[in-house]
Amino acid sequence: MNQSPKNIAIVGSGLIGALLAIYLRKAGHKVTVFDRRPDIRTVEFSGRSINLAMSDRGWKALEGAGIDTEVRKIAIPLYKRAMHVIGKPLYYQYYGKEGEAIWSISRGVLNRRMIDLAEKAGAVFRFEEKVWDVDLPTAQLFTGETEKGAWKTYRFDHIFGCDGAFSRIRHKMQRRSRFDYSQDFIDVGYKELTIPPNADGTHKLDRHSFHIWPRGRFMFIAMPNLDGSFTCTLFMPFEGEISFEKLNTKEATRSFFTEYFPSVMQDIDNLCDDFFRNPTSALVTIKCYPWTYWDKIALVGDSAHAVVPFFGQGMNAGFEDITELVSLMEAHGDDWEAIFRDYQEHRKPNADAIAELSYRNFMEMSSRTADPQFLLQKKIERHFAEQYPEKWIPAYSRVTFSDRPYAEALQIGDRQETIMKEVMKMPDLENRWDKPEVTRRILELLEETPTE
Repeated sequence: MNQSPKNIAIVGSGLIGALLAIYLRKAGHKVTVFDRRPDIRTVEFSGRSINLAMSDRGWKALEGAGIDTEVRKIAIPLYKRAMHVIGKPLYYQYYGKEGEAIWSISRGVLNRRMIDLAEKAGAVFRFEEKVWDVDLPTAQLFTGETEKGAWKTYRFDHIFGCDGAFSRIRHKMQRRSRFDYSQDFIDVGYKELTIPPNADGTHKLDRHSFHIWPRGRFMFIAMPNLDGSFTCTLFMPFEGEISFEKLNTKEATRSFFTEYFPSVMQDIDNLCDDFFRNPTSALVTIKCYPWTYWDKIALVGDSAHAVVPFFGQGMNAGFEDITELVSLMEAHGDDWEAIFRDYQEHRKPNADAIAELSYRNFMEMSSRTADPQFLLQKKIERHFAEQYPEKWIPAYSRVTFSDRPYAEALQIGDRQETIMKEVMKMPDLENRWDKPEVTRRILELLEETPTE
């Protein structure tokens, strides 16, 4: 990469900050990473993480940094969803074509590994150093013990805000004129729980599946870890008839699990203990614009576009921000103003699209995956896609198993949904779903519905 070496700060040592540090070091820049928290490599995990689902976009970014082989060692491929529906036998839905998988990785394990790799590449990490303010035009950071105490001043050429949904760097940018910002909490929260391994260290459930217990307004999911355990997440409303508010005693929690999740009964004590030990966390979509200030400051990952986790794309989208930035650094060399301008213009529509797709997937996962009409629709789509793979790529596959723009996946997904609404009106579809006339009808509708 043909760039003059710069002195660059990254605020936030999470996954996005650590990966960006590796890339910037590879390009020859001096990199300092600030984080108000302690070094994650020295602390116990906090019990508020959903396991990560690494998909094609994430792997592409890791390959570019030369660390994908290293990361695959700590990941488990998941080829299918395992659906635990009350009153039905366990059934599986494959994600994509033969061999296509999302990869389950513990956030803490991955973050520790990536900080090690960034340090090895020469990045300097300053943990427990709180950034209180940033001067945007001069790219100066001010850190200190407390907001009111003495501050230390650092001057940089560029600063990247990788400090998450409640970013300090973005907070400063929000005070500027014509900065658009919105945050939208859904009324559903989540709590992390654990299913421990069998006594011999094996997994209690199929280890190559993403397990889902869809229950309408709430759901439970489980993703495997290398040690034989599963990291589970219970998503449910904060208030209401069935809600976190109502589960305020061990008895209430125990009978809730017994009624709705009979297949995890053998771990009820463990789940109940975790339920009261771990915090209930909120889920937010954050949108803002612009993401950059002159050629000085840029927001990357959740600080620019936090999404709800129901498409498993939060980390993947943040990693793709970095892929985009790096290709623009290669294209524009030392013209950081052009790099930052193109970066936000290219990424913003795609960030908005994945926010929308993630929210819709929540509706789908929690209520529609158990609905017979929805399952019939998916069966027809899959059957058609097998016959005409070039004419029908499901939105899920476009998002998960390709690096085509998110905005394109949203647009084509909407078009497919319009077509399927018509198809689902055909009479006696349950018995005729795989007949040639259904295929013909989809082909006709594809002809009639323009792409643009």
